[in-house]
Amino acid sequence: MSNAVIQKPRARDLGIPLRGTTGRWNTITDVPGIRVGYSTLRNPISDAGAPICTGITAIQTRPPNEGPVPVWAGQFSLNGNGEMTGTHWVQDAGWFLGPICLTNTHSVGVAHHAAVGWMIDQYPDHFRRHHAWAMPVIAETYDGLVNDICGRHVKEHHVLEALASAQTGPIAEGNVGGGTGMQTYDFKGGTGTSSRTLDVDAATYTLGALVQSNFGTREDLVIAGVPVGELYTDDRIDFDGPVGEMGSIIVILATDLPLSPSQLTRVAKRAALGLGRTGTRGGHYSGDIFLALSTANPSPQPAIGQPQPSFYSAQFLHDSAIDAVYAAAVEAVEEAALNALVAAETVPTYKPPGQYLKAIDHGRLCSLLREYGRWVEPVPSRS
Repeated sequence: MSNAVIQKPRARDLGIPLRGTTGRWNTITDVPGIRVGYSTLRNPISDAGAPICTGITAIQTRPPNEGPVPVWAGQFSLNGNGEMTGTHWVQDAGWFLGPICLTNTHSVGVAHHAAVGWMIDQYPDHFRRHHAWAMPVIAETYDGLVNDICGRHVKEHHVLEALASAQTGPIAEGNVGGGTGMQTYDFKGGTGTSSRTLDVDAATYTLGALVQSNFGTREDLVIAGVPVGELYTDDRIDFDGPVGEMGSIIVILATDLPLSPSQLTRVAKRAALGLGRTGTRGGHYSGDIFLALSTANPSPQPAIGQPQPSFYSAQFLHDSAIDAVYAAAVEAVEEAALNALVAAETVPTYKPPGQYLKAIDHGRLCSLLREYGRWVEPVPSRS
């Protein structure tokens, strides 16, 4: 499926009050060099008679023609019941090379395989002529509620399609890419994004967030301080027995601000505070895994056997100025999660069959916000 953007209402369009100044498109692609693509699989029935509702989200961290240039990075896991490959090296070295792909739990292997092949094809001299190895970042959340996840319907060509369609500018949200089959607070969830701008010494920088949102239980949901989950108790799936939180959320934070790996790790931690504003407790069965990266200070990484520099030359933000970055991260993550919730569309369930994972009703949500005095005049979130 193409990466065409279908304009859907977003959190700000509904009058949800949100802090901070957004970038031009209010997306992670407001960060220069960041591109996002999708492959969305929505076949009603597979050959095995089960629904297919899944996909791949691909994030390119450098323009393809820039060569094998890593990005600085930091990583944090609030709850580790999930997978994000490549993070051992991020934690040790503070950087990684290559794309980020988000998909369902059982498709991590094929996504990794395809992303490695894509890297080899993009940088053949680096990988084929020299001793270099590809370790892309692949992360997942579980979509077995509405998708035949055990059918492993995501194939290599879907991953390559997502990478090939990666673009800057406005990007789709909701039931797209890896977020196609995800739930949020017992509503339909999915892919969401947002951004913030901040000024440092008269220069303007951008921080963007993209989430694959598949977390939370209804009673915990809070929007703009309103206990929506306690007030909006219907439109839920009827399970035979008690079911706790069984989802996850992946958060990717990107910025063009020059931050060190230790600073990026601290920024990644702030994703938990952004999600906390929506009410989550971070359940035991939830994989809440966050990655922050900076495109600043590009430093080519020669392969083994090539001449190696003895020193890096880089400039990093002074810690005394980092509170504004923390605020931007918290605000962007909160809004990205709400955008995923607002953009989502109702889909039928697979386990249990015969029901629906329903999208949140916009009119009802706005009525609750008005009742609590938290509705504001809508502000368009994209120019």
